[in-house]
Amino acid sequence: SKMQPALALWLPLLPLLLVLPGQTQLVKNVPGSVDENGLCHCVVHLPNNLAPLKQLEQLQAITQELMHKYEQELSRVILEMNLEAPTYSLLRLELEGARELVTQLTAKGGGSVAEDLLSQLQSQVANASLSLKLLADSDQRNLRAYRQEVDVLESRLIDCERERWQEASGPPLPPGSCAHGGLQRVSRPLVVQLNWRGFSHKAGAWGRDSTPNPDSSLYWVAPLSSGDRYFDYYRLYKSYDDLVLMKNYVERSMGYGDGSGNTVYENFMYFNYYGTRDIAKVNLSSNTLLLRRPLPSATYNNRFSYAGVSWKDIDFAGDEKGLWVLYATEESKGNLVVSRLNTSTLEVEKTWRTSQYKPAMSGAFMACGVLYALRPLSTRQEEIFYAFDTTTGRERHLSILLDKMLETLHGINYSPSDHKLYVYNDGYLINYDLSFLTLKHKQSKPPAGKFSWLPTVPHPVTPKKTSRP
Repeated sequence: SKMQPALALWLPLLPLLLVLPGQTQLVKNVPGSVDENGLCHCVVHLPNNLAPLKQLEQLQAITQELMHKYEQELSRVILEMNLEAPTYSLLRLELEGARELVTQLTAKGGGSVAEDLLSQLQSQVANASLSLKLLADSDQRNLRAYRQEVDVLESRLIDCERERWQEASGPPLPPGSCAHGGLQRVSRPLVVQLNWRGFSHKAGAWGRDSTPNPDSSLYWVAPLSSGDRYFDYYRLYKSYDDLVLMKNYVERSMGYGDGSGNTVYENFMYFNYYGTRDIAKVNLSSNTLLLRRPLPSATYNNRFSYAGVSWKDIDFAGDEKGLWVLYATEESKGNLVVSRLNTSTLEVEKTWRTSQYKPAMSGAFMACGVLYALRPLSTRQEEIFYAFDTTTGRERHLSILLDKMLETLHGINYSPSDHKLYVYNDGYLINYDLSFLTLKHKQSKPPAGKFSWLPTVPHPVTPKKTSRP
């Protein structure tokens, strides 16, 4: 019998297609020939059961449907490629075609009027081609210029937002002043730069000398080693401009620091001595270790570090009231403990226990003798959710949002000289302006459930003096 070419394409597959589960092989070989017209002639003996042929027809229908979908998808892709072709290339091709057409018309001739028109047309096409070339060449330069203008406008916008934020926050506080009613809000983050050791050094700390002295403009940066634990190098800058321009710095080797809880107070750096519960003091002028003393009952070696921040068992903080250390003990069951230190001897002068579990916090800092604790809300936002006043011994819950550029806040240091928060955020140096409630706002009734102090008054704990082992 004669068969159509479409069905003839399936004939080589018949030995496979006609062998179905539970059935015997129907066709073993199919002899046939092709005539001069391209028609295939063959003889196939089929049984009365037409089930295999029906399934073959279904398979052929599915194949045609798939081919149709393939052609549609191919047409769509080709159309998108044409639409996404560069505009300049399309215009250039059109102008080349117009130039060829003008050349052909000029060769044919046709009167002085027509020649004048063709000459004008040829000149216009040449000018258009030249203009197109100049536009294409200057496109990248214009894009860079526009990008610079956008950067300038964004910088002005940030300055305007800061000025508006400062106006809404009231008059700025004098350096080292505590004449306010506590933290009110935090500004948007200002990214200063990447740390000087590179992006791989995600953990570390930085800041300004936390002594309330506006005349001191010492800035320091201390990235940890690539293992996010070992504190081995730091840099000192005499001014903020030197920090931004990365010039006029002094680079020092430390070699025995542990974690990112270090801070600078009165030109001395305080940190956790590596692998111990000892707290240490280094003279920044000479880079010499002056003092090392164990912190009573403090856990160490990553026992109760902050959430998402490893090896920060002992966290130092400086503010208007002095030098503090934040840590946890086995006796406190991991809850945060606050101690005020004697800067000369590193002895604990007074200690308070809080009700907050330290590993549930992402960090903390001190301002005017008040502890402020943070917790993560998302990869781009933190919440200052808890405050503990060491003057009254009272604690409170609050909700102050803090935006962040990257996920993890490592070192967090407060400076009383400019009321800024210096944060080491996954390798980047970031700071925030802090706004405090003015005294007149403090006298007014605070929003319900946001700034109310809790009635509990934790009793201060007298530290037990321990000799160094």
